Amino acid sequence: MILQDNIQEGAELITDGESVEKSISIIELISSGGVAGQVIIAILFILLIGAIYIYFERLFAIKAASKVDSNFMNQIKDHVSNGKIDSAQMLCAQVNSPVSRLINKGITRIGKPLEDINTAIENAGRLEIYSLEKNVSILATVSGVAPMIGFLGTVIGMILSIFEIANSGGQIDIKQLSDGLYTAMTTTVAGLVVGIVAYMFYNHLVVKTDKVVYQMEANSLEFLDHLNEPI
Repeated sequence: MILQDNIQEGAELITDGESVEKSISIIELISSGGVAGQVIIAILFILLIGAIYIYFERLFAIKAASKVDSNFMNQIKDHVSNGKIDSAQMLCAQVNSPVSRLINKGITRIGKPLEDINTAIENAGRLEIYSLEKNVSILATVSGVAPMIGFLGTVIGMILSIFEIANSGGQIDIKQLSDGLYTAMTTTVAGLVVGIVAYMFYNHLVVKTDKVVYQMEANSLEFLDHLNEPI
């Protein structure tokens, strides 16, 4: 009975010890990483905030650009067929979307060869695509740079740990050694998290942008086909 009681008490102490070790918070983990780790975590946090801002700013802009009335092209074709060029341009100005701006560019070239109209629409389309992709490349940069910054923290943490071992004189201070290891691990995790988030944001925006580009191309071709129809 005495032996069983001692075993139970020992198990309770081990369990209590494990629960205390696992209760460390993220803030305590970051603060345990030393100044170098905190600086790198701060840089990664700034990159994360910037990536989130760019993602939502571009997402709302792309969603607004993709909204086109399904009856828009029918109205444009009716105006052009009836010779109401001014009405067609006014409708494009009211809609004010990438598609309407491309069509408006084509309308202003009516009367010129079809090849000139097509070239004007293509040039306007390049400008619209550039506007849609504004700052999106930054997300790609963050997705590649963030893990590298995290690995830089890993190297710094390992250097600090090795330095402490080399200067311990045979008596290793676990506390100082753990600071370097905390720096190594926390910066690696933070860098990977920021990189993964930025990469997902980037790919999602690319898919959304491609849909708008396809919409622009489809409507432009429909407009050119209408101009090419025999009267």
